[in-house]
Amino acid sequence: MAERAARGRVSKPGPALQHGKYLFIVVFLVFPVGIYGLFTVSPYLQAIFISLTDWTGLTASQKFVGLDNYVRLFNDDQFLVALRNNAILLVIVPAVTVLLGLFFASMLNIGKRGRSGVEGVRGSSIYKIVYFFPQVLSVAIVGVLFKYVFAPTQAGGILNSFLRGIGLGSLTKSWLGEPDFALWCVVVVMIWFFVGFYVVLFSAAMQSIPKEIYEAALLDGATRYTTFLRVTLPLVWDTVQVGWVYMAIQAMDAFALVHVMLGISGGPAQAGDVMGLSMYRSAFNDYRFGYASAIGVVLLILTLLVALVFLRLARRERVEFS
Repeated sequence: MAERAARGRVSKPGPALQHGKYLFIVVFLVFPVGIYGLFTVSPYLQAIFISLTDWTGLTASQKFVGLDNYVRLFNDDQFLVALRNNAILLVIVPAVTVLLGLFFASMLNIGKRGRSGVEGVRGSSIYKIVYFFPQVLSVAIVGVLFKYVFAPTQAGGILNSFLRGIGLGSLTKSWLGEPDFALWCVVVVMIWFFVGFYVVLFSAAMQSIPKEIYEAALLDGATRYTTFLRVTLPLVWDTVQVGWVYMAIQAMDAFALVHVMLGISGGPAQAGDVMGLSMYRSAFNDYRFGYASAIGVVLLILTLLVALVFLRLARRERVEFS
């Protein structure tokens, strides 16, 4: 007993050692935290301050106007159009992209039962490369390519030429030139562009699931649909959750693709405008940096809220396998 008590007294660190440990941690954290604060936190704080001024971006003087930019913002009909378009992108693009990614990944990894157990469909390795190929291209290149795809026939439009070639000329439209279709063209391109990334992401998650689990489910008579819902989805849910949040952030931005495909105005009658493009136009076209900063702050707050709300709603008990 005395021996055990002595060992306990010796192993307990004293105040000096505890102080040295905390000092060691602080010394190693000061530099990275300082860098993070300088290059990440500081720009956010500057943007918030600028949003409270009428700065044009061309002068050194900045007049403090308080919340006037925010009041003007929510009375601006064009900003409300951009906000509505971002909401459409936020609802449709992540849902369709993630669902397609899960479907294609399941087909490529557990699509059939072969001689060696559960495996992907024939040619799955080639399909993965094909699906991932759009990620090799930059957003600017994708935007330019699809401008030609959705252009009118007389401007070399690939889609309209194809429709005419198969006898469906009545379906041709001036896709990017019509307010009712401009934003939906962007939706299609965003889904096409990102779905390959999620196929590869979900494939990596599914490949970590032991094949014996699927074999047991098949022996118990589970259908593919039941196996996907009760086995695959719970085991890859953490990956799905992260992927959905990332896709939601991409949908809240959408600046680069809309800018390339629809121009700085956001398409015909500015019907395809989004908040990122509205911010860019206010700053570099209208030289209203204070107003543009207010749009950026609203975009930041909405993006954080979307991420927090989804993480809260999608939280569930972690399912693990051994």
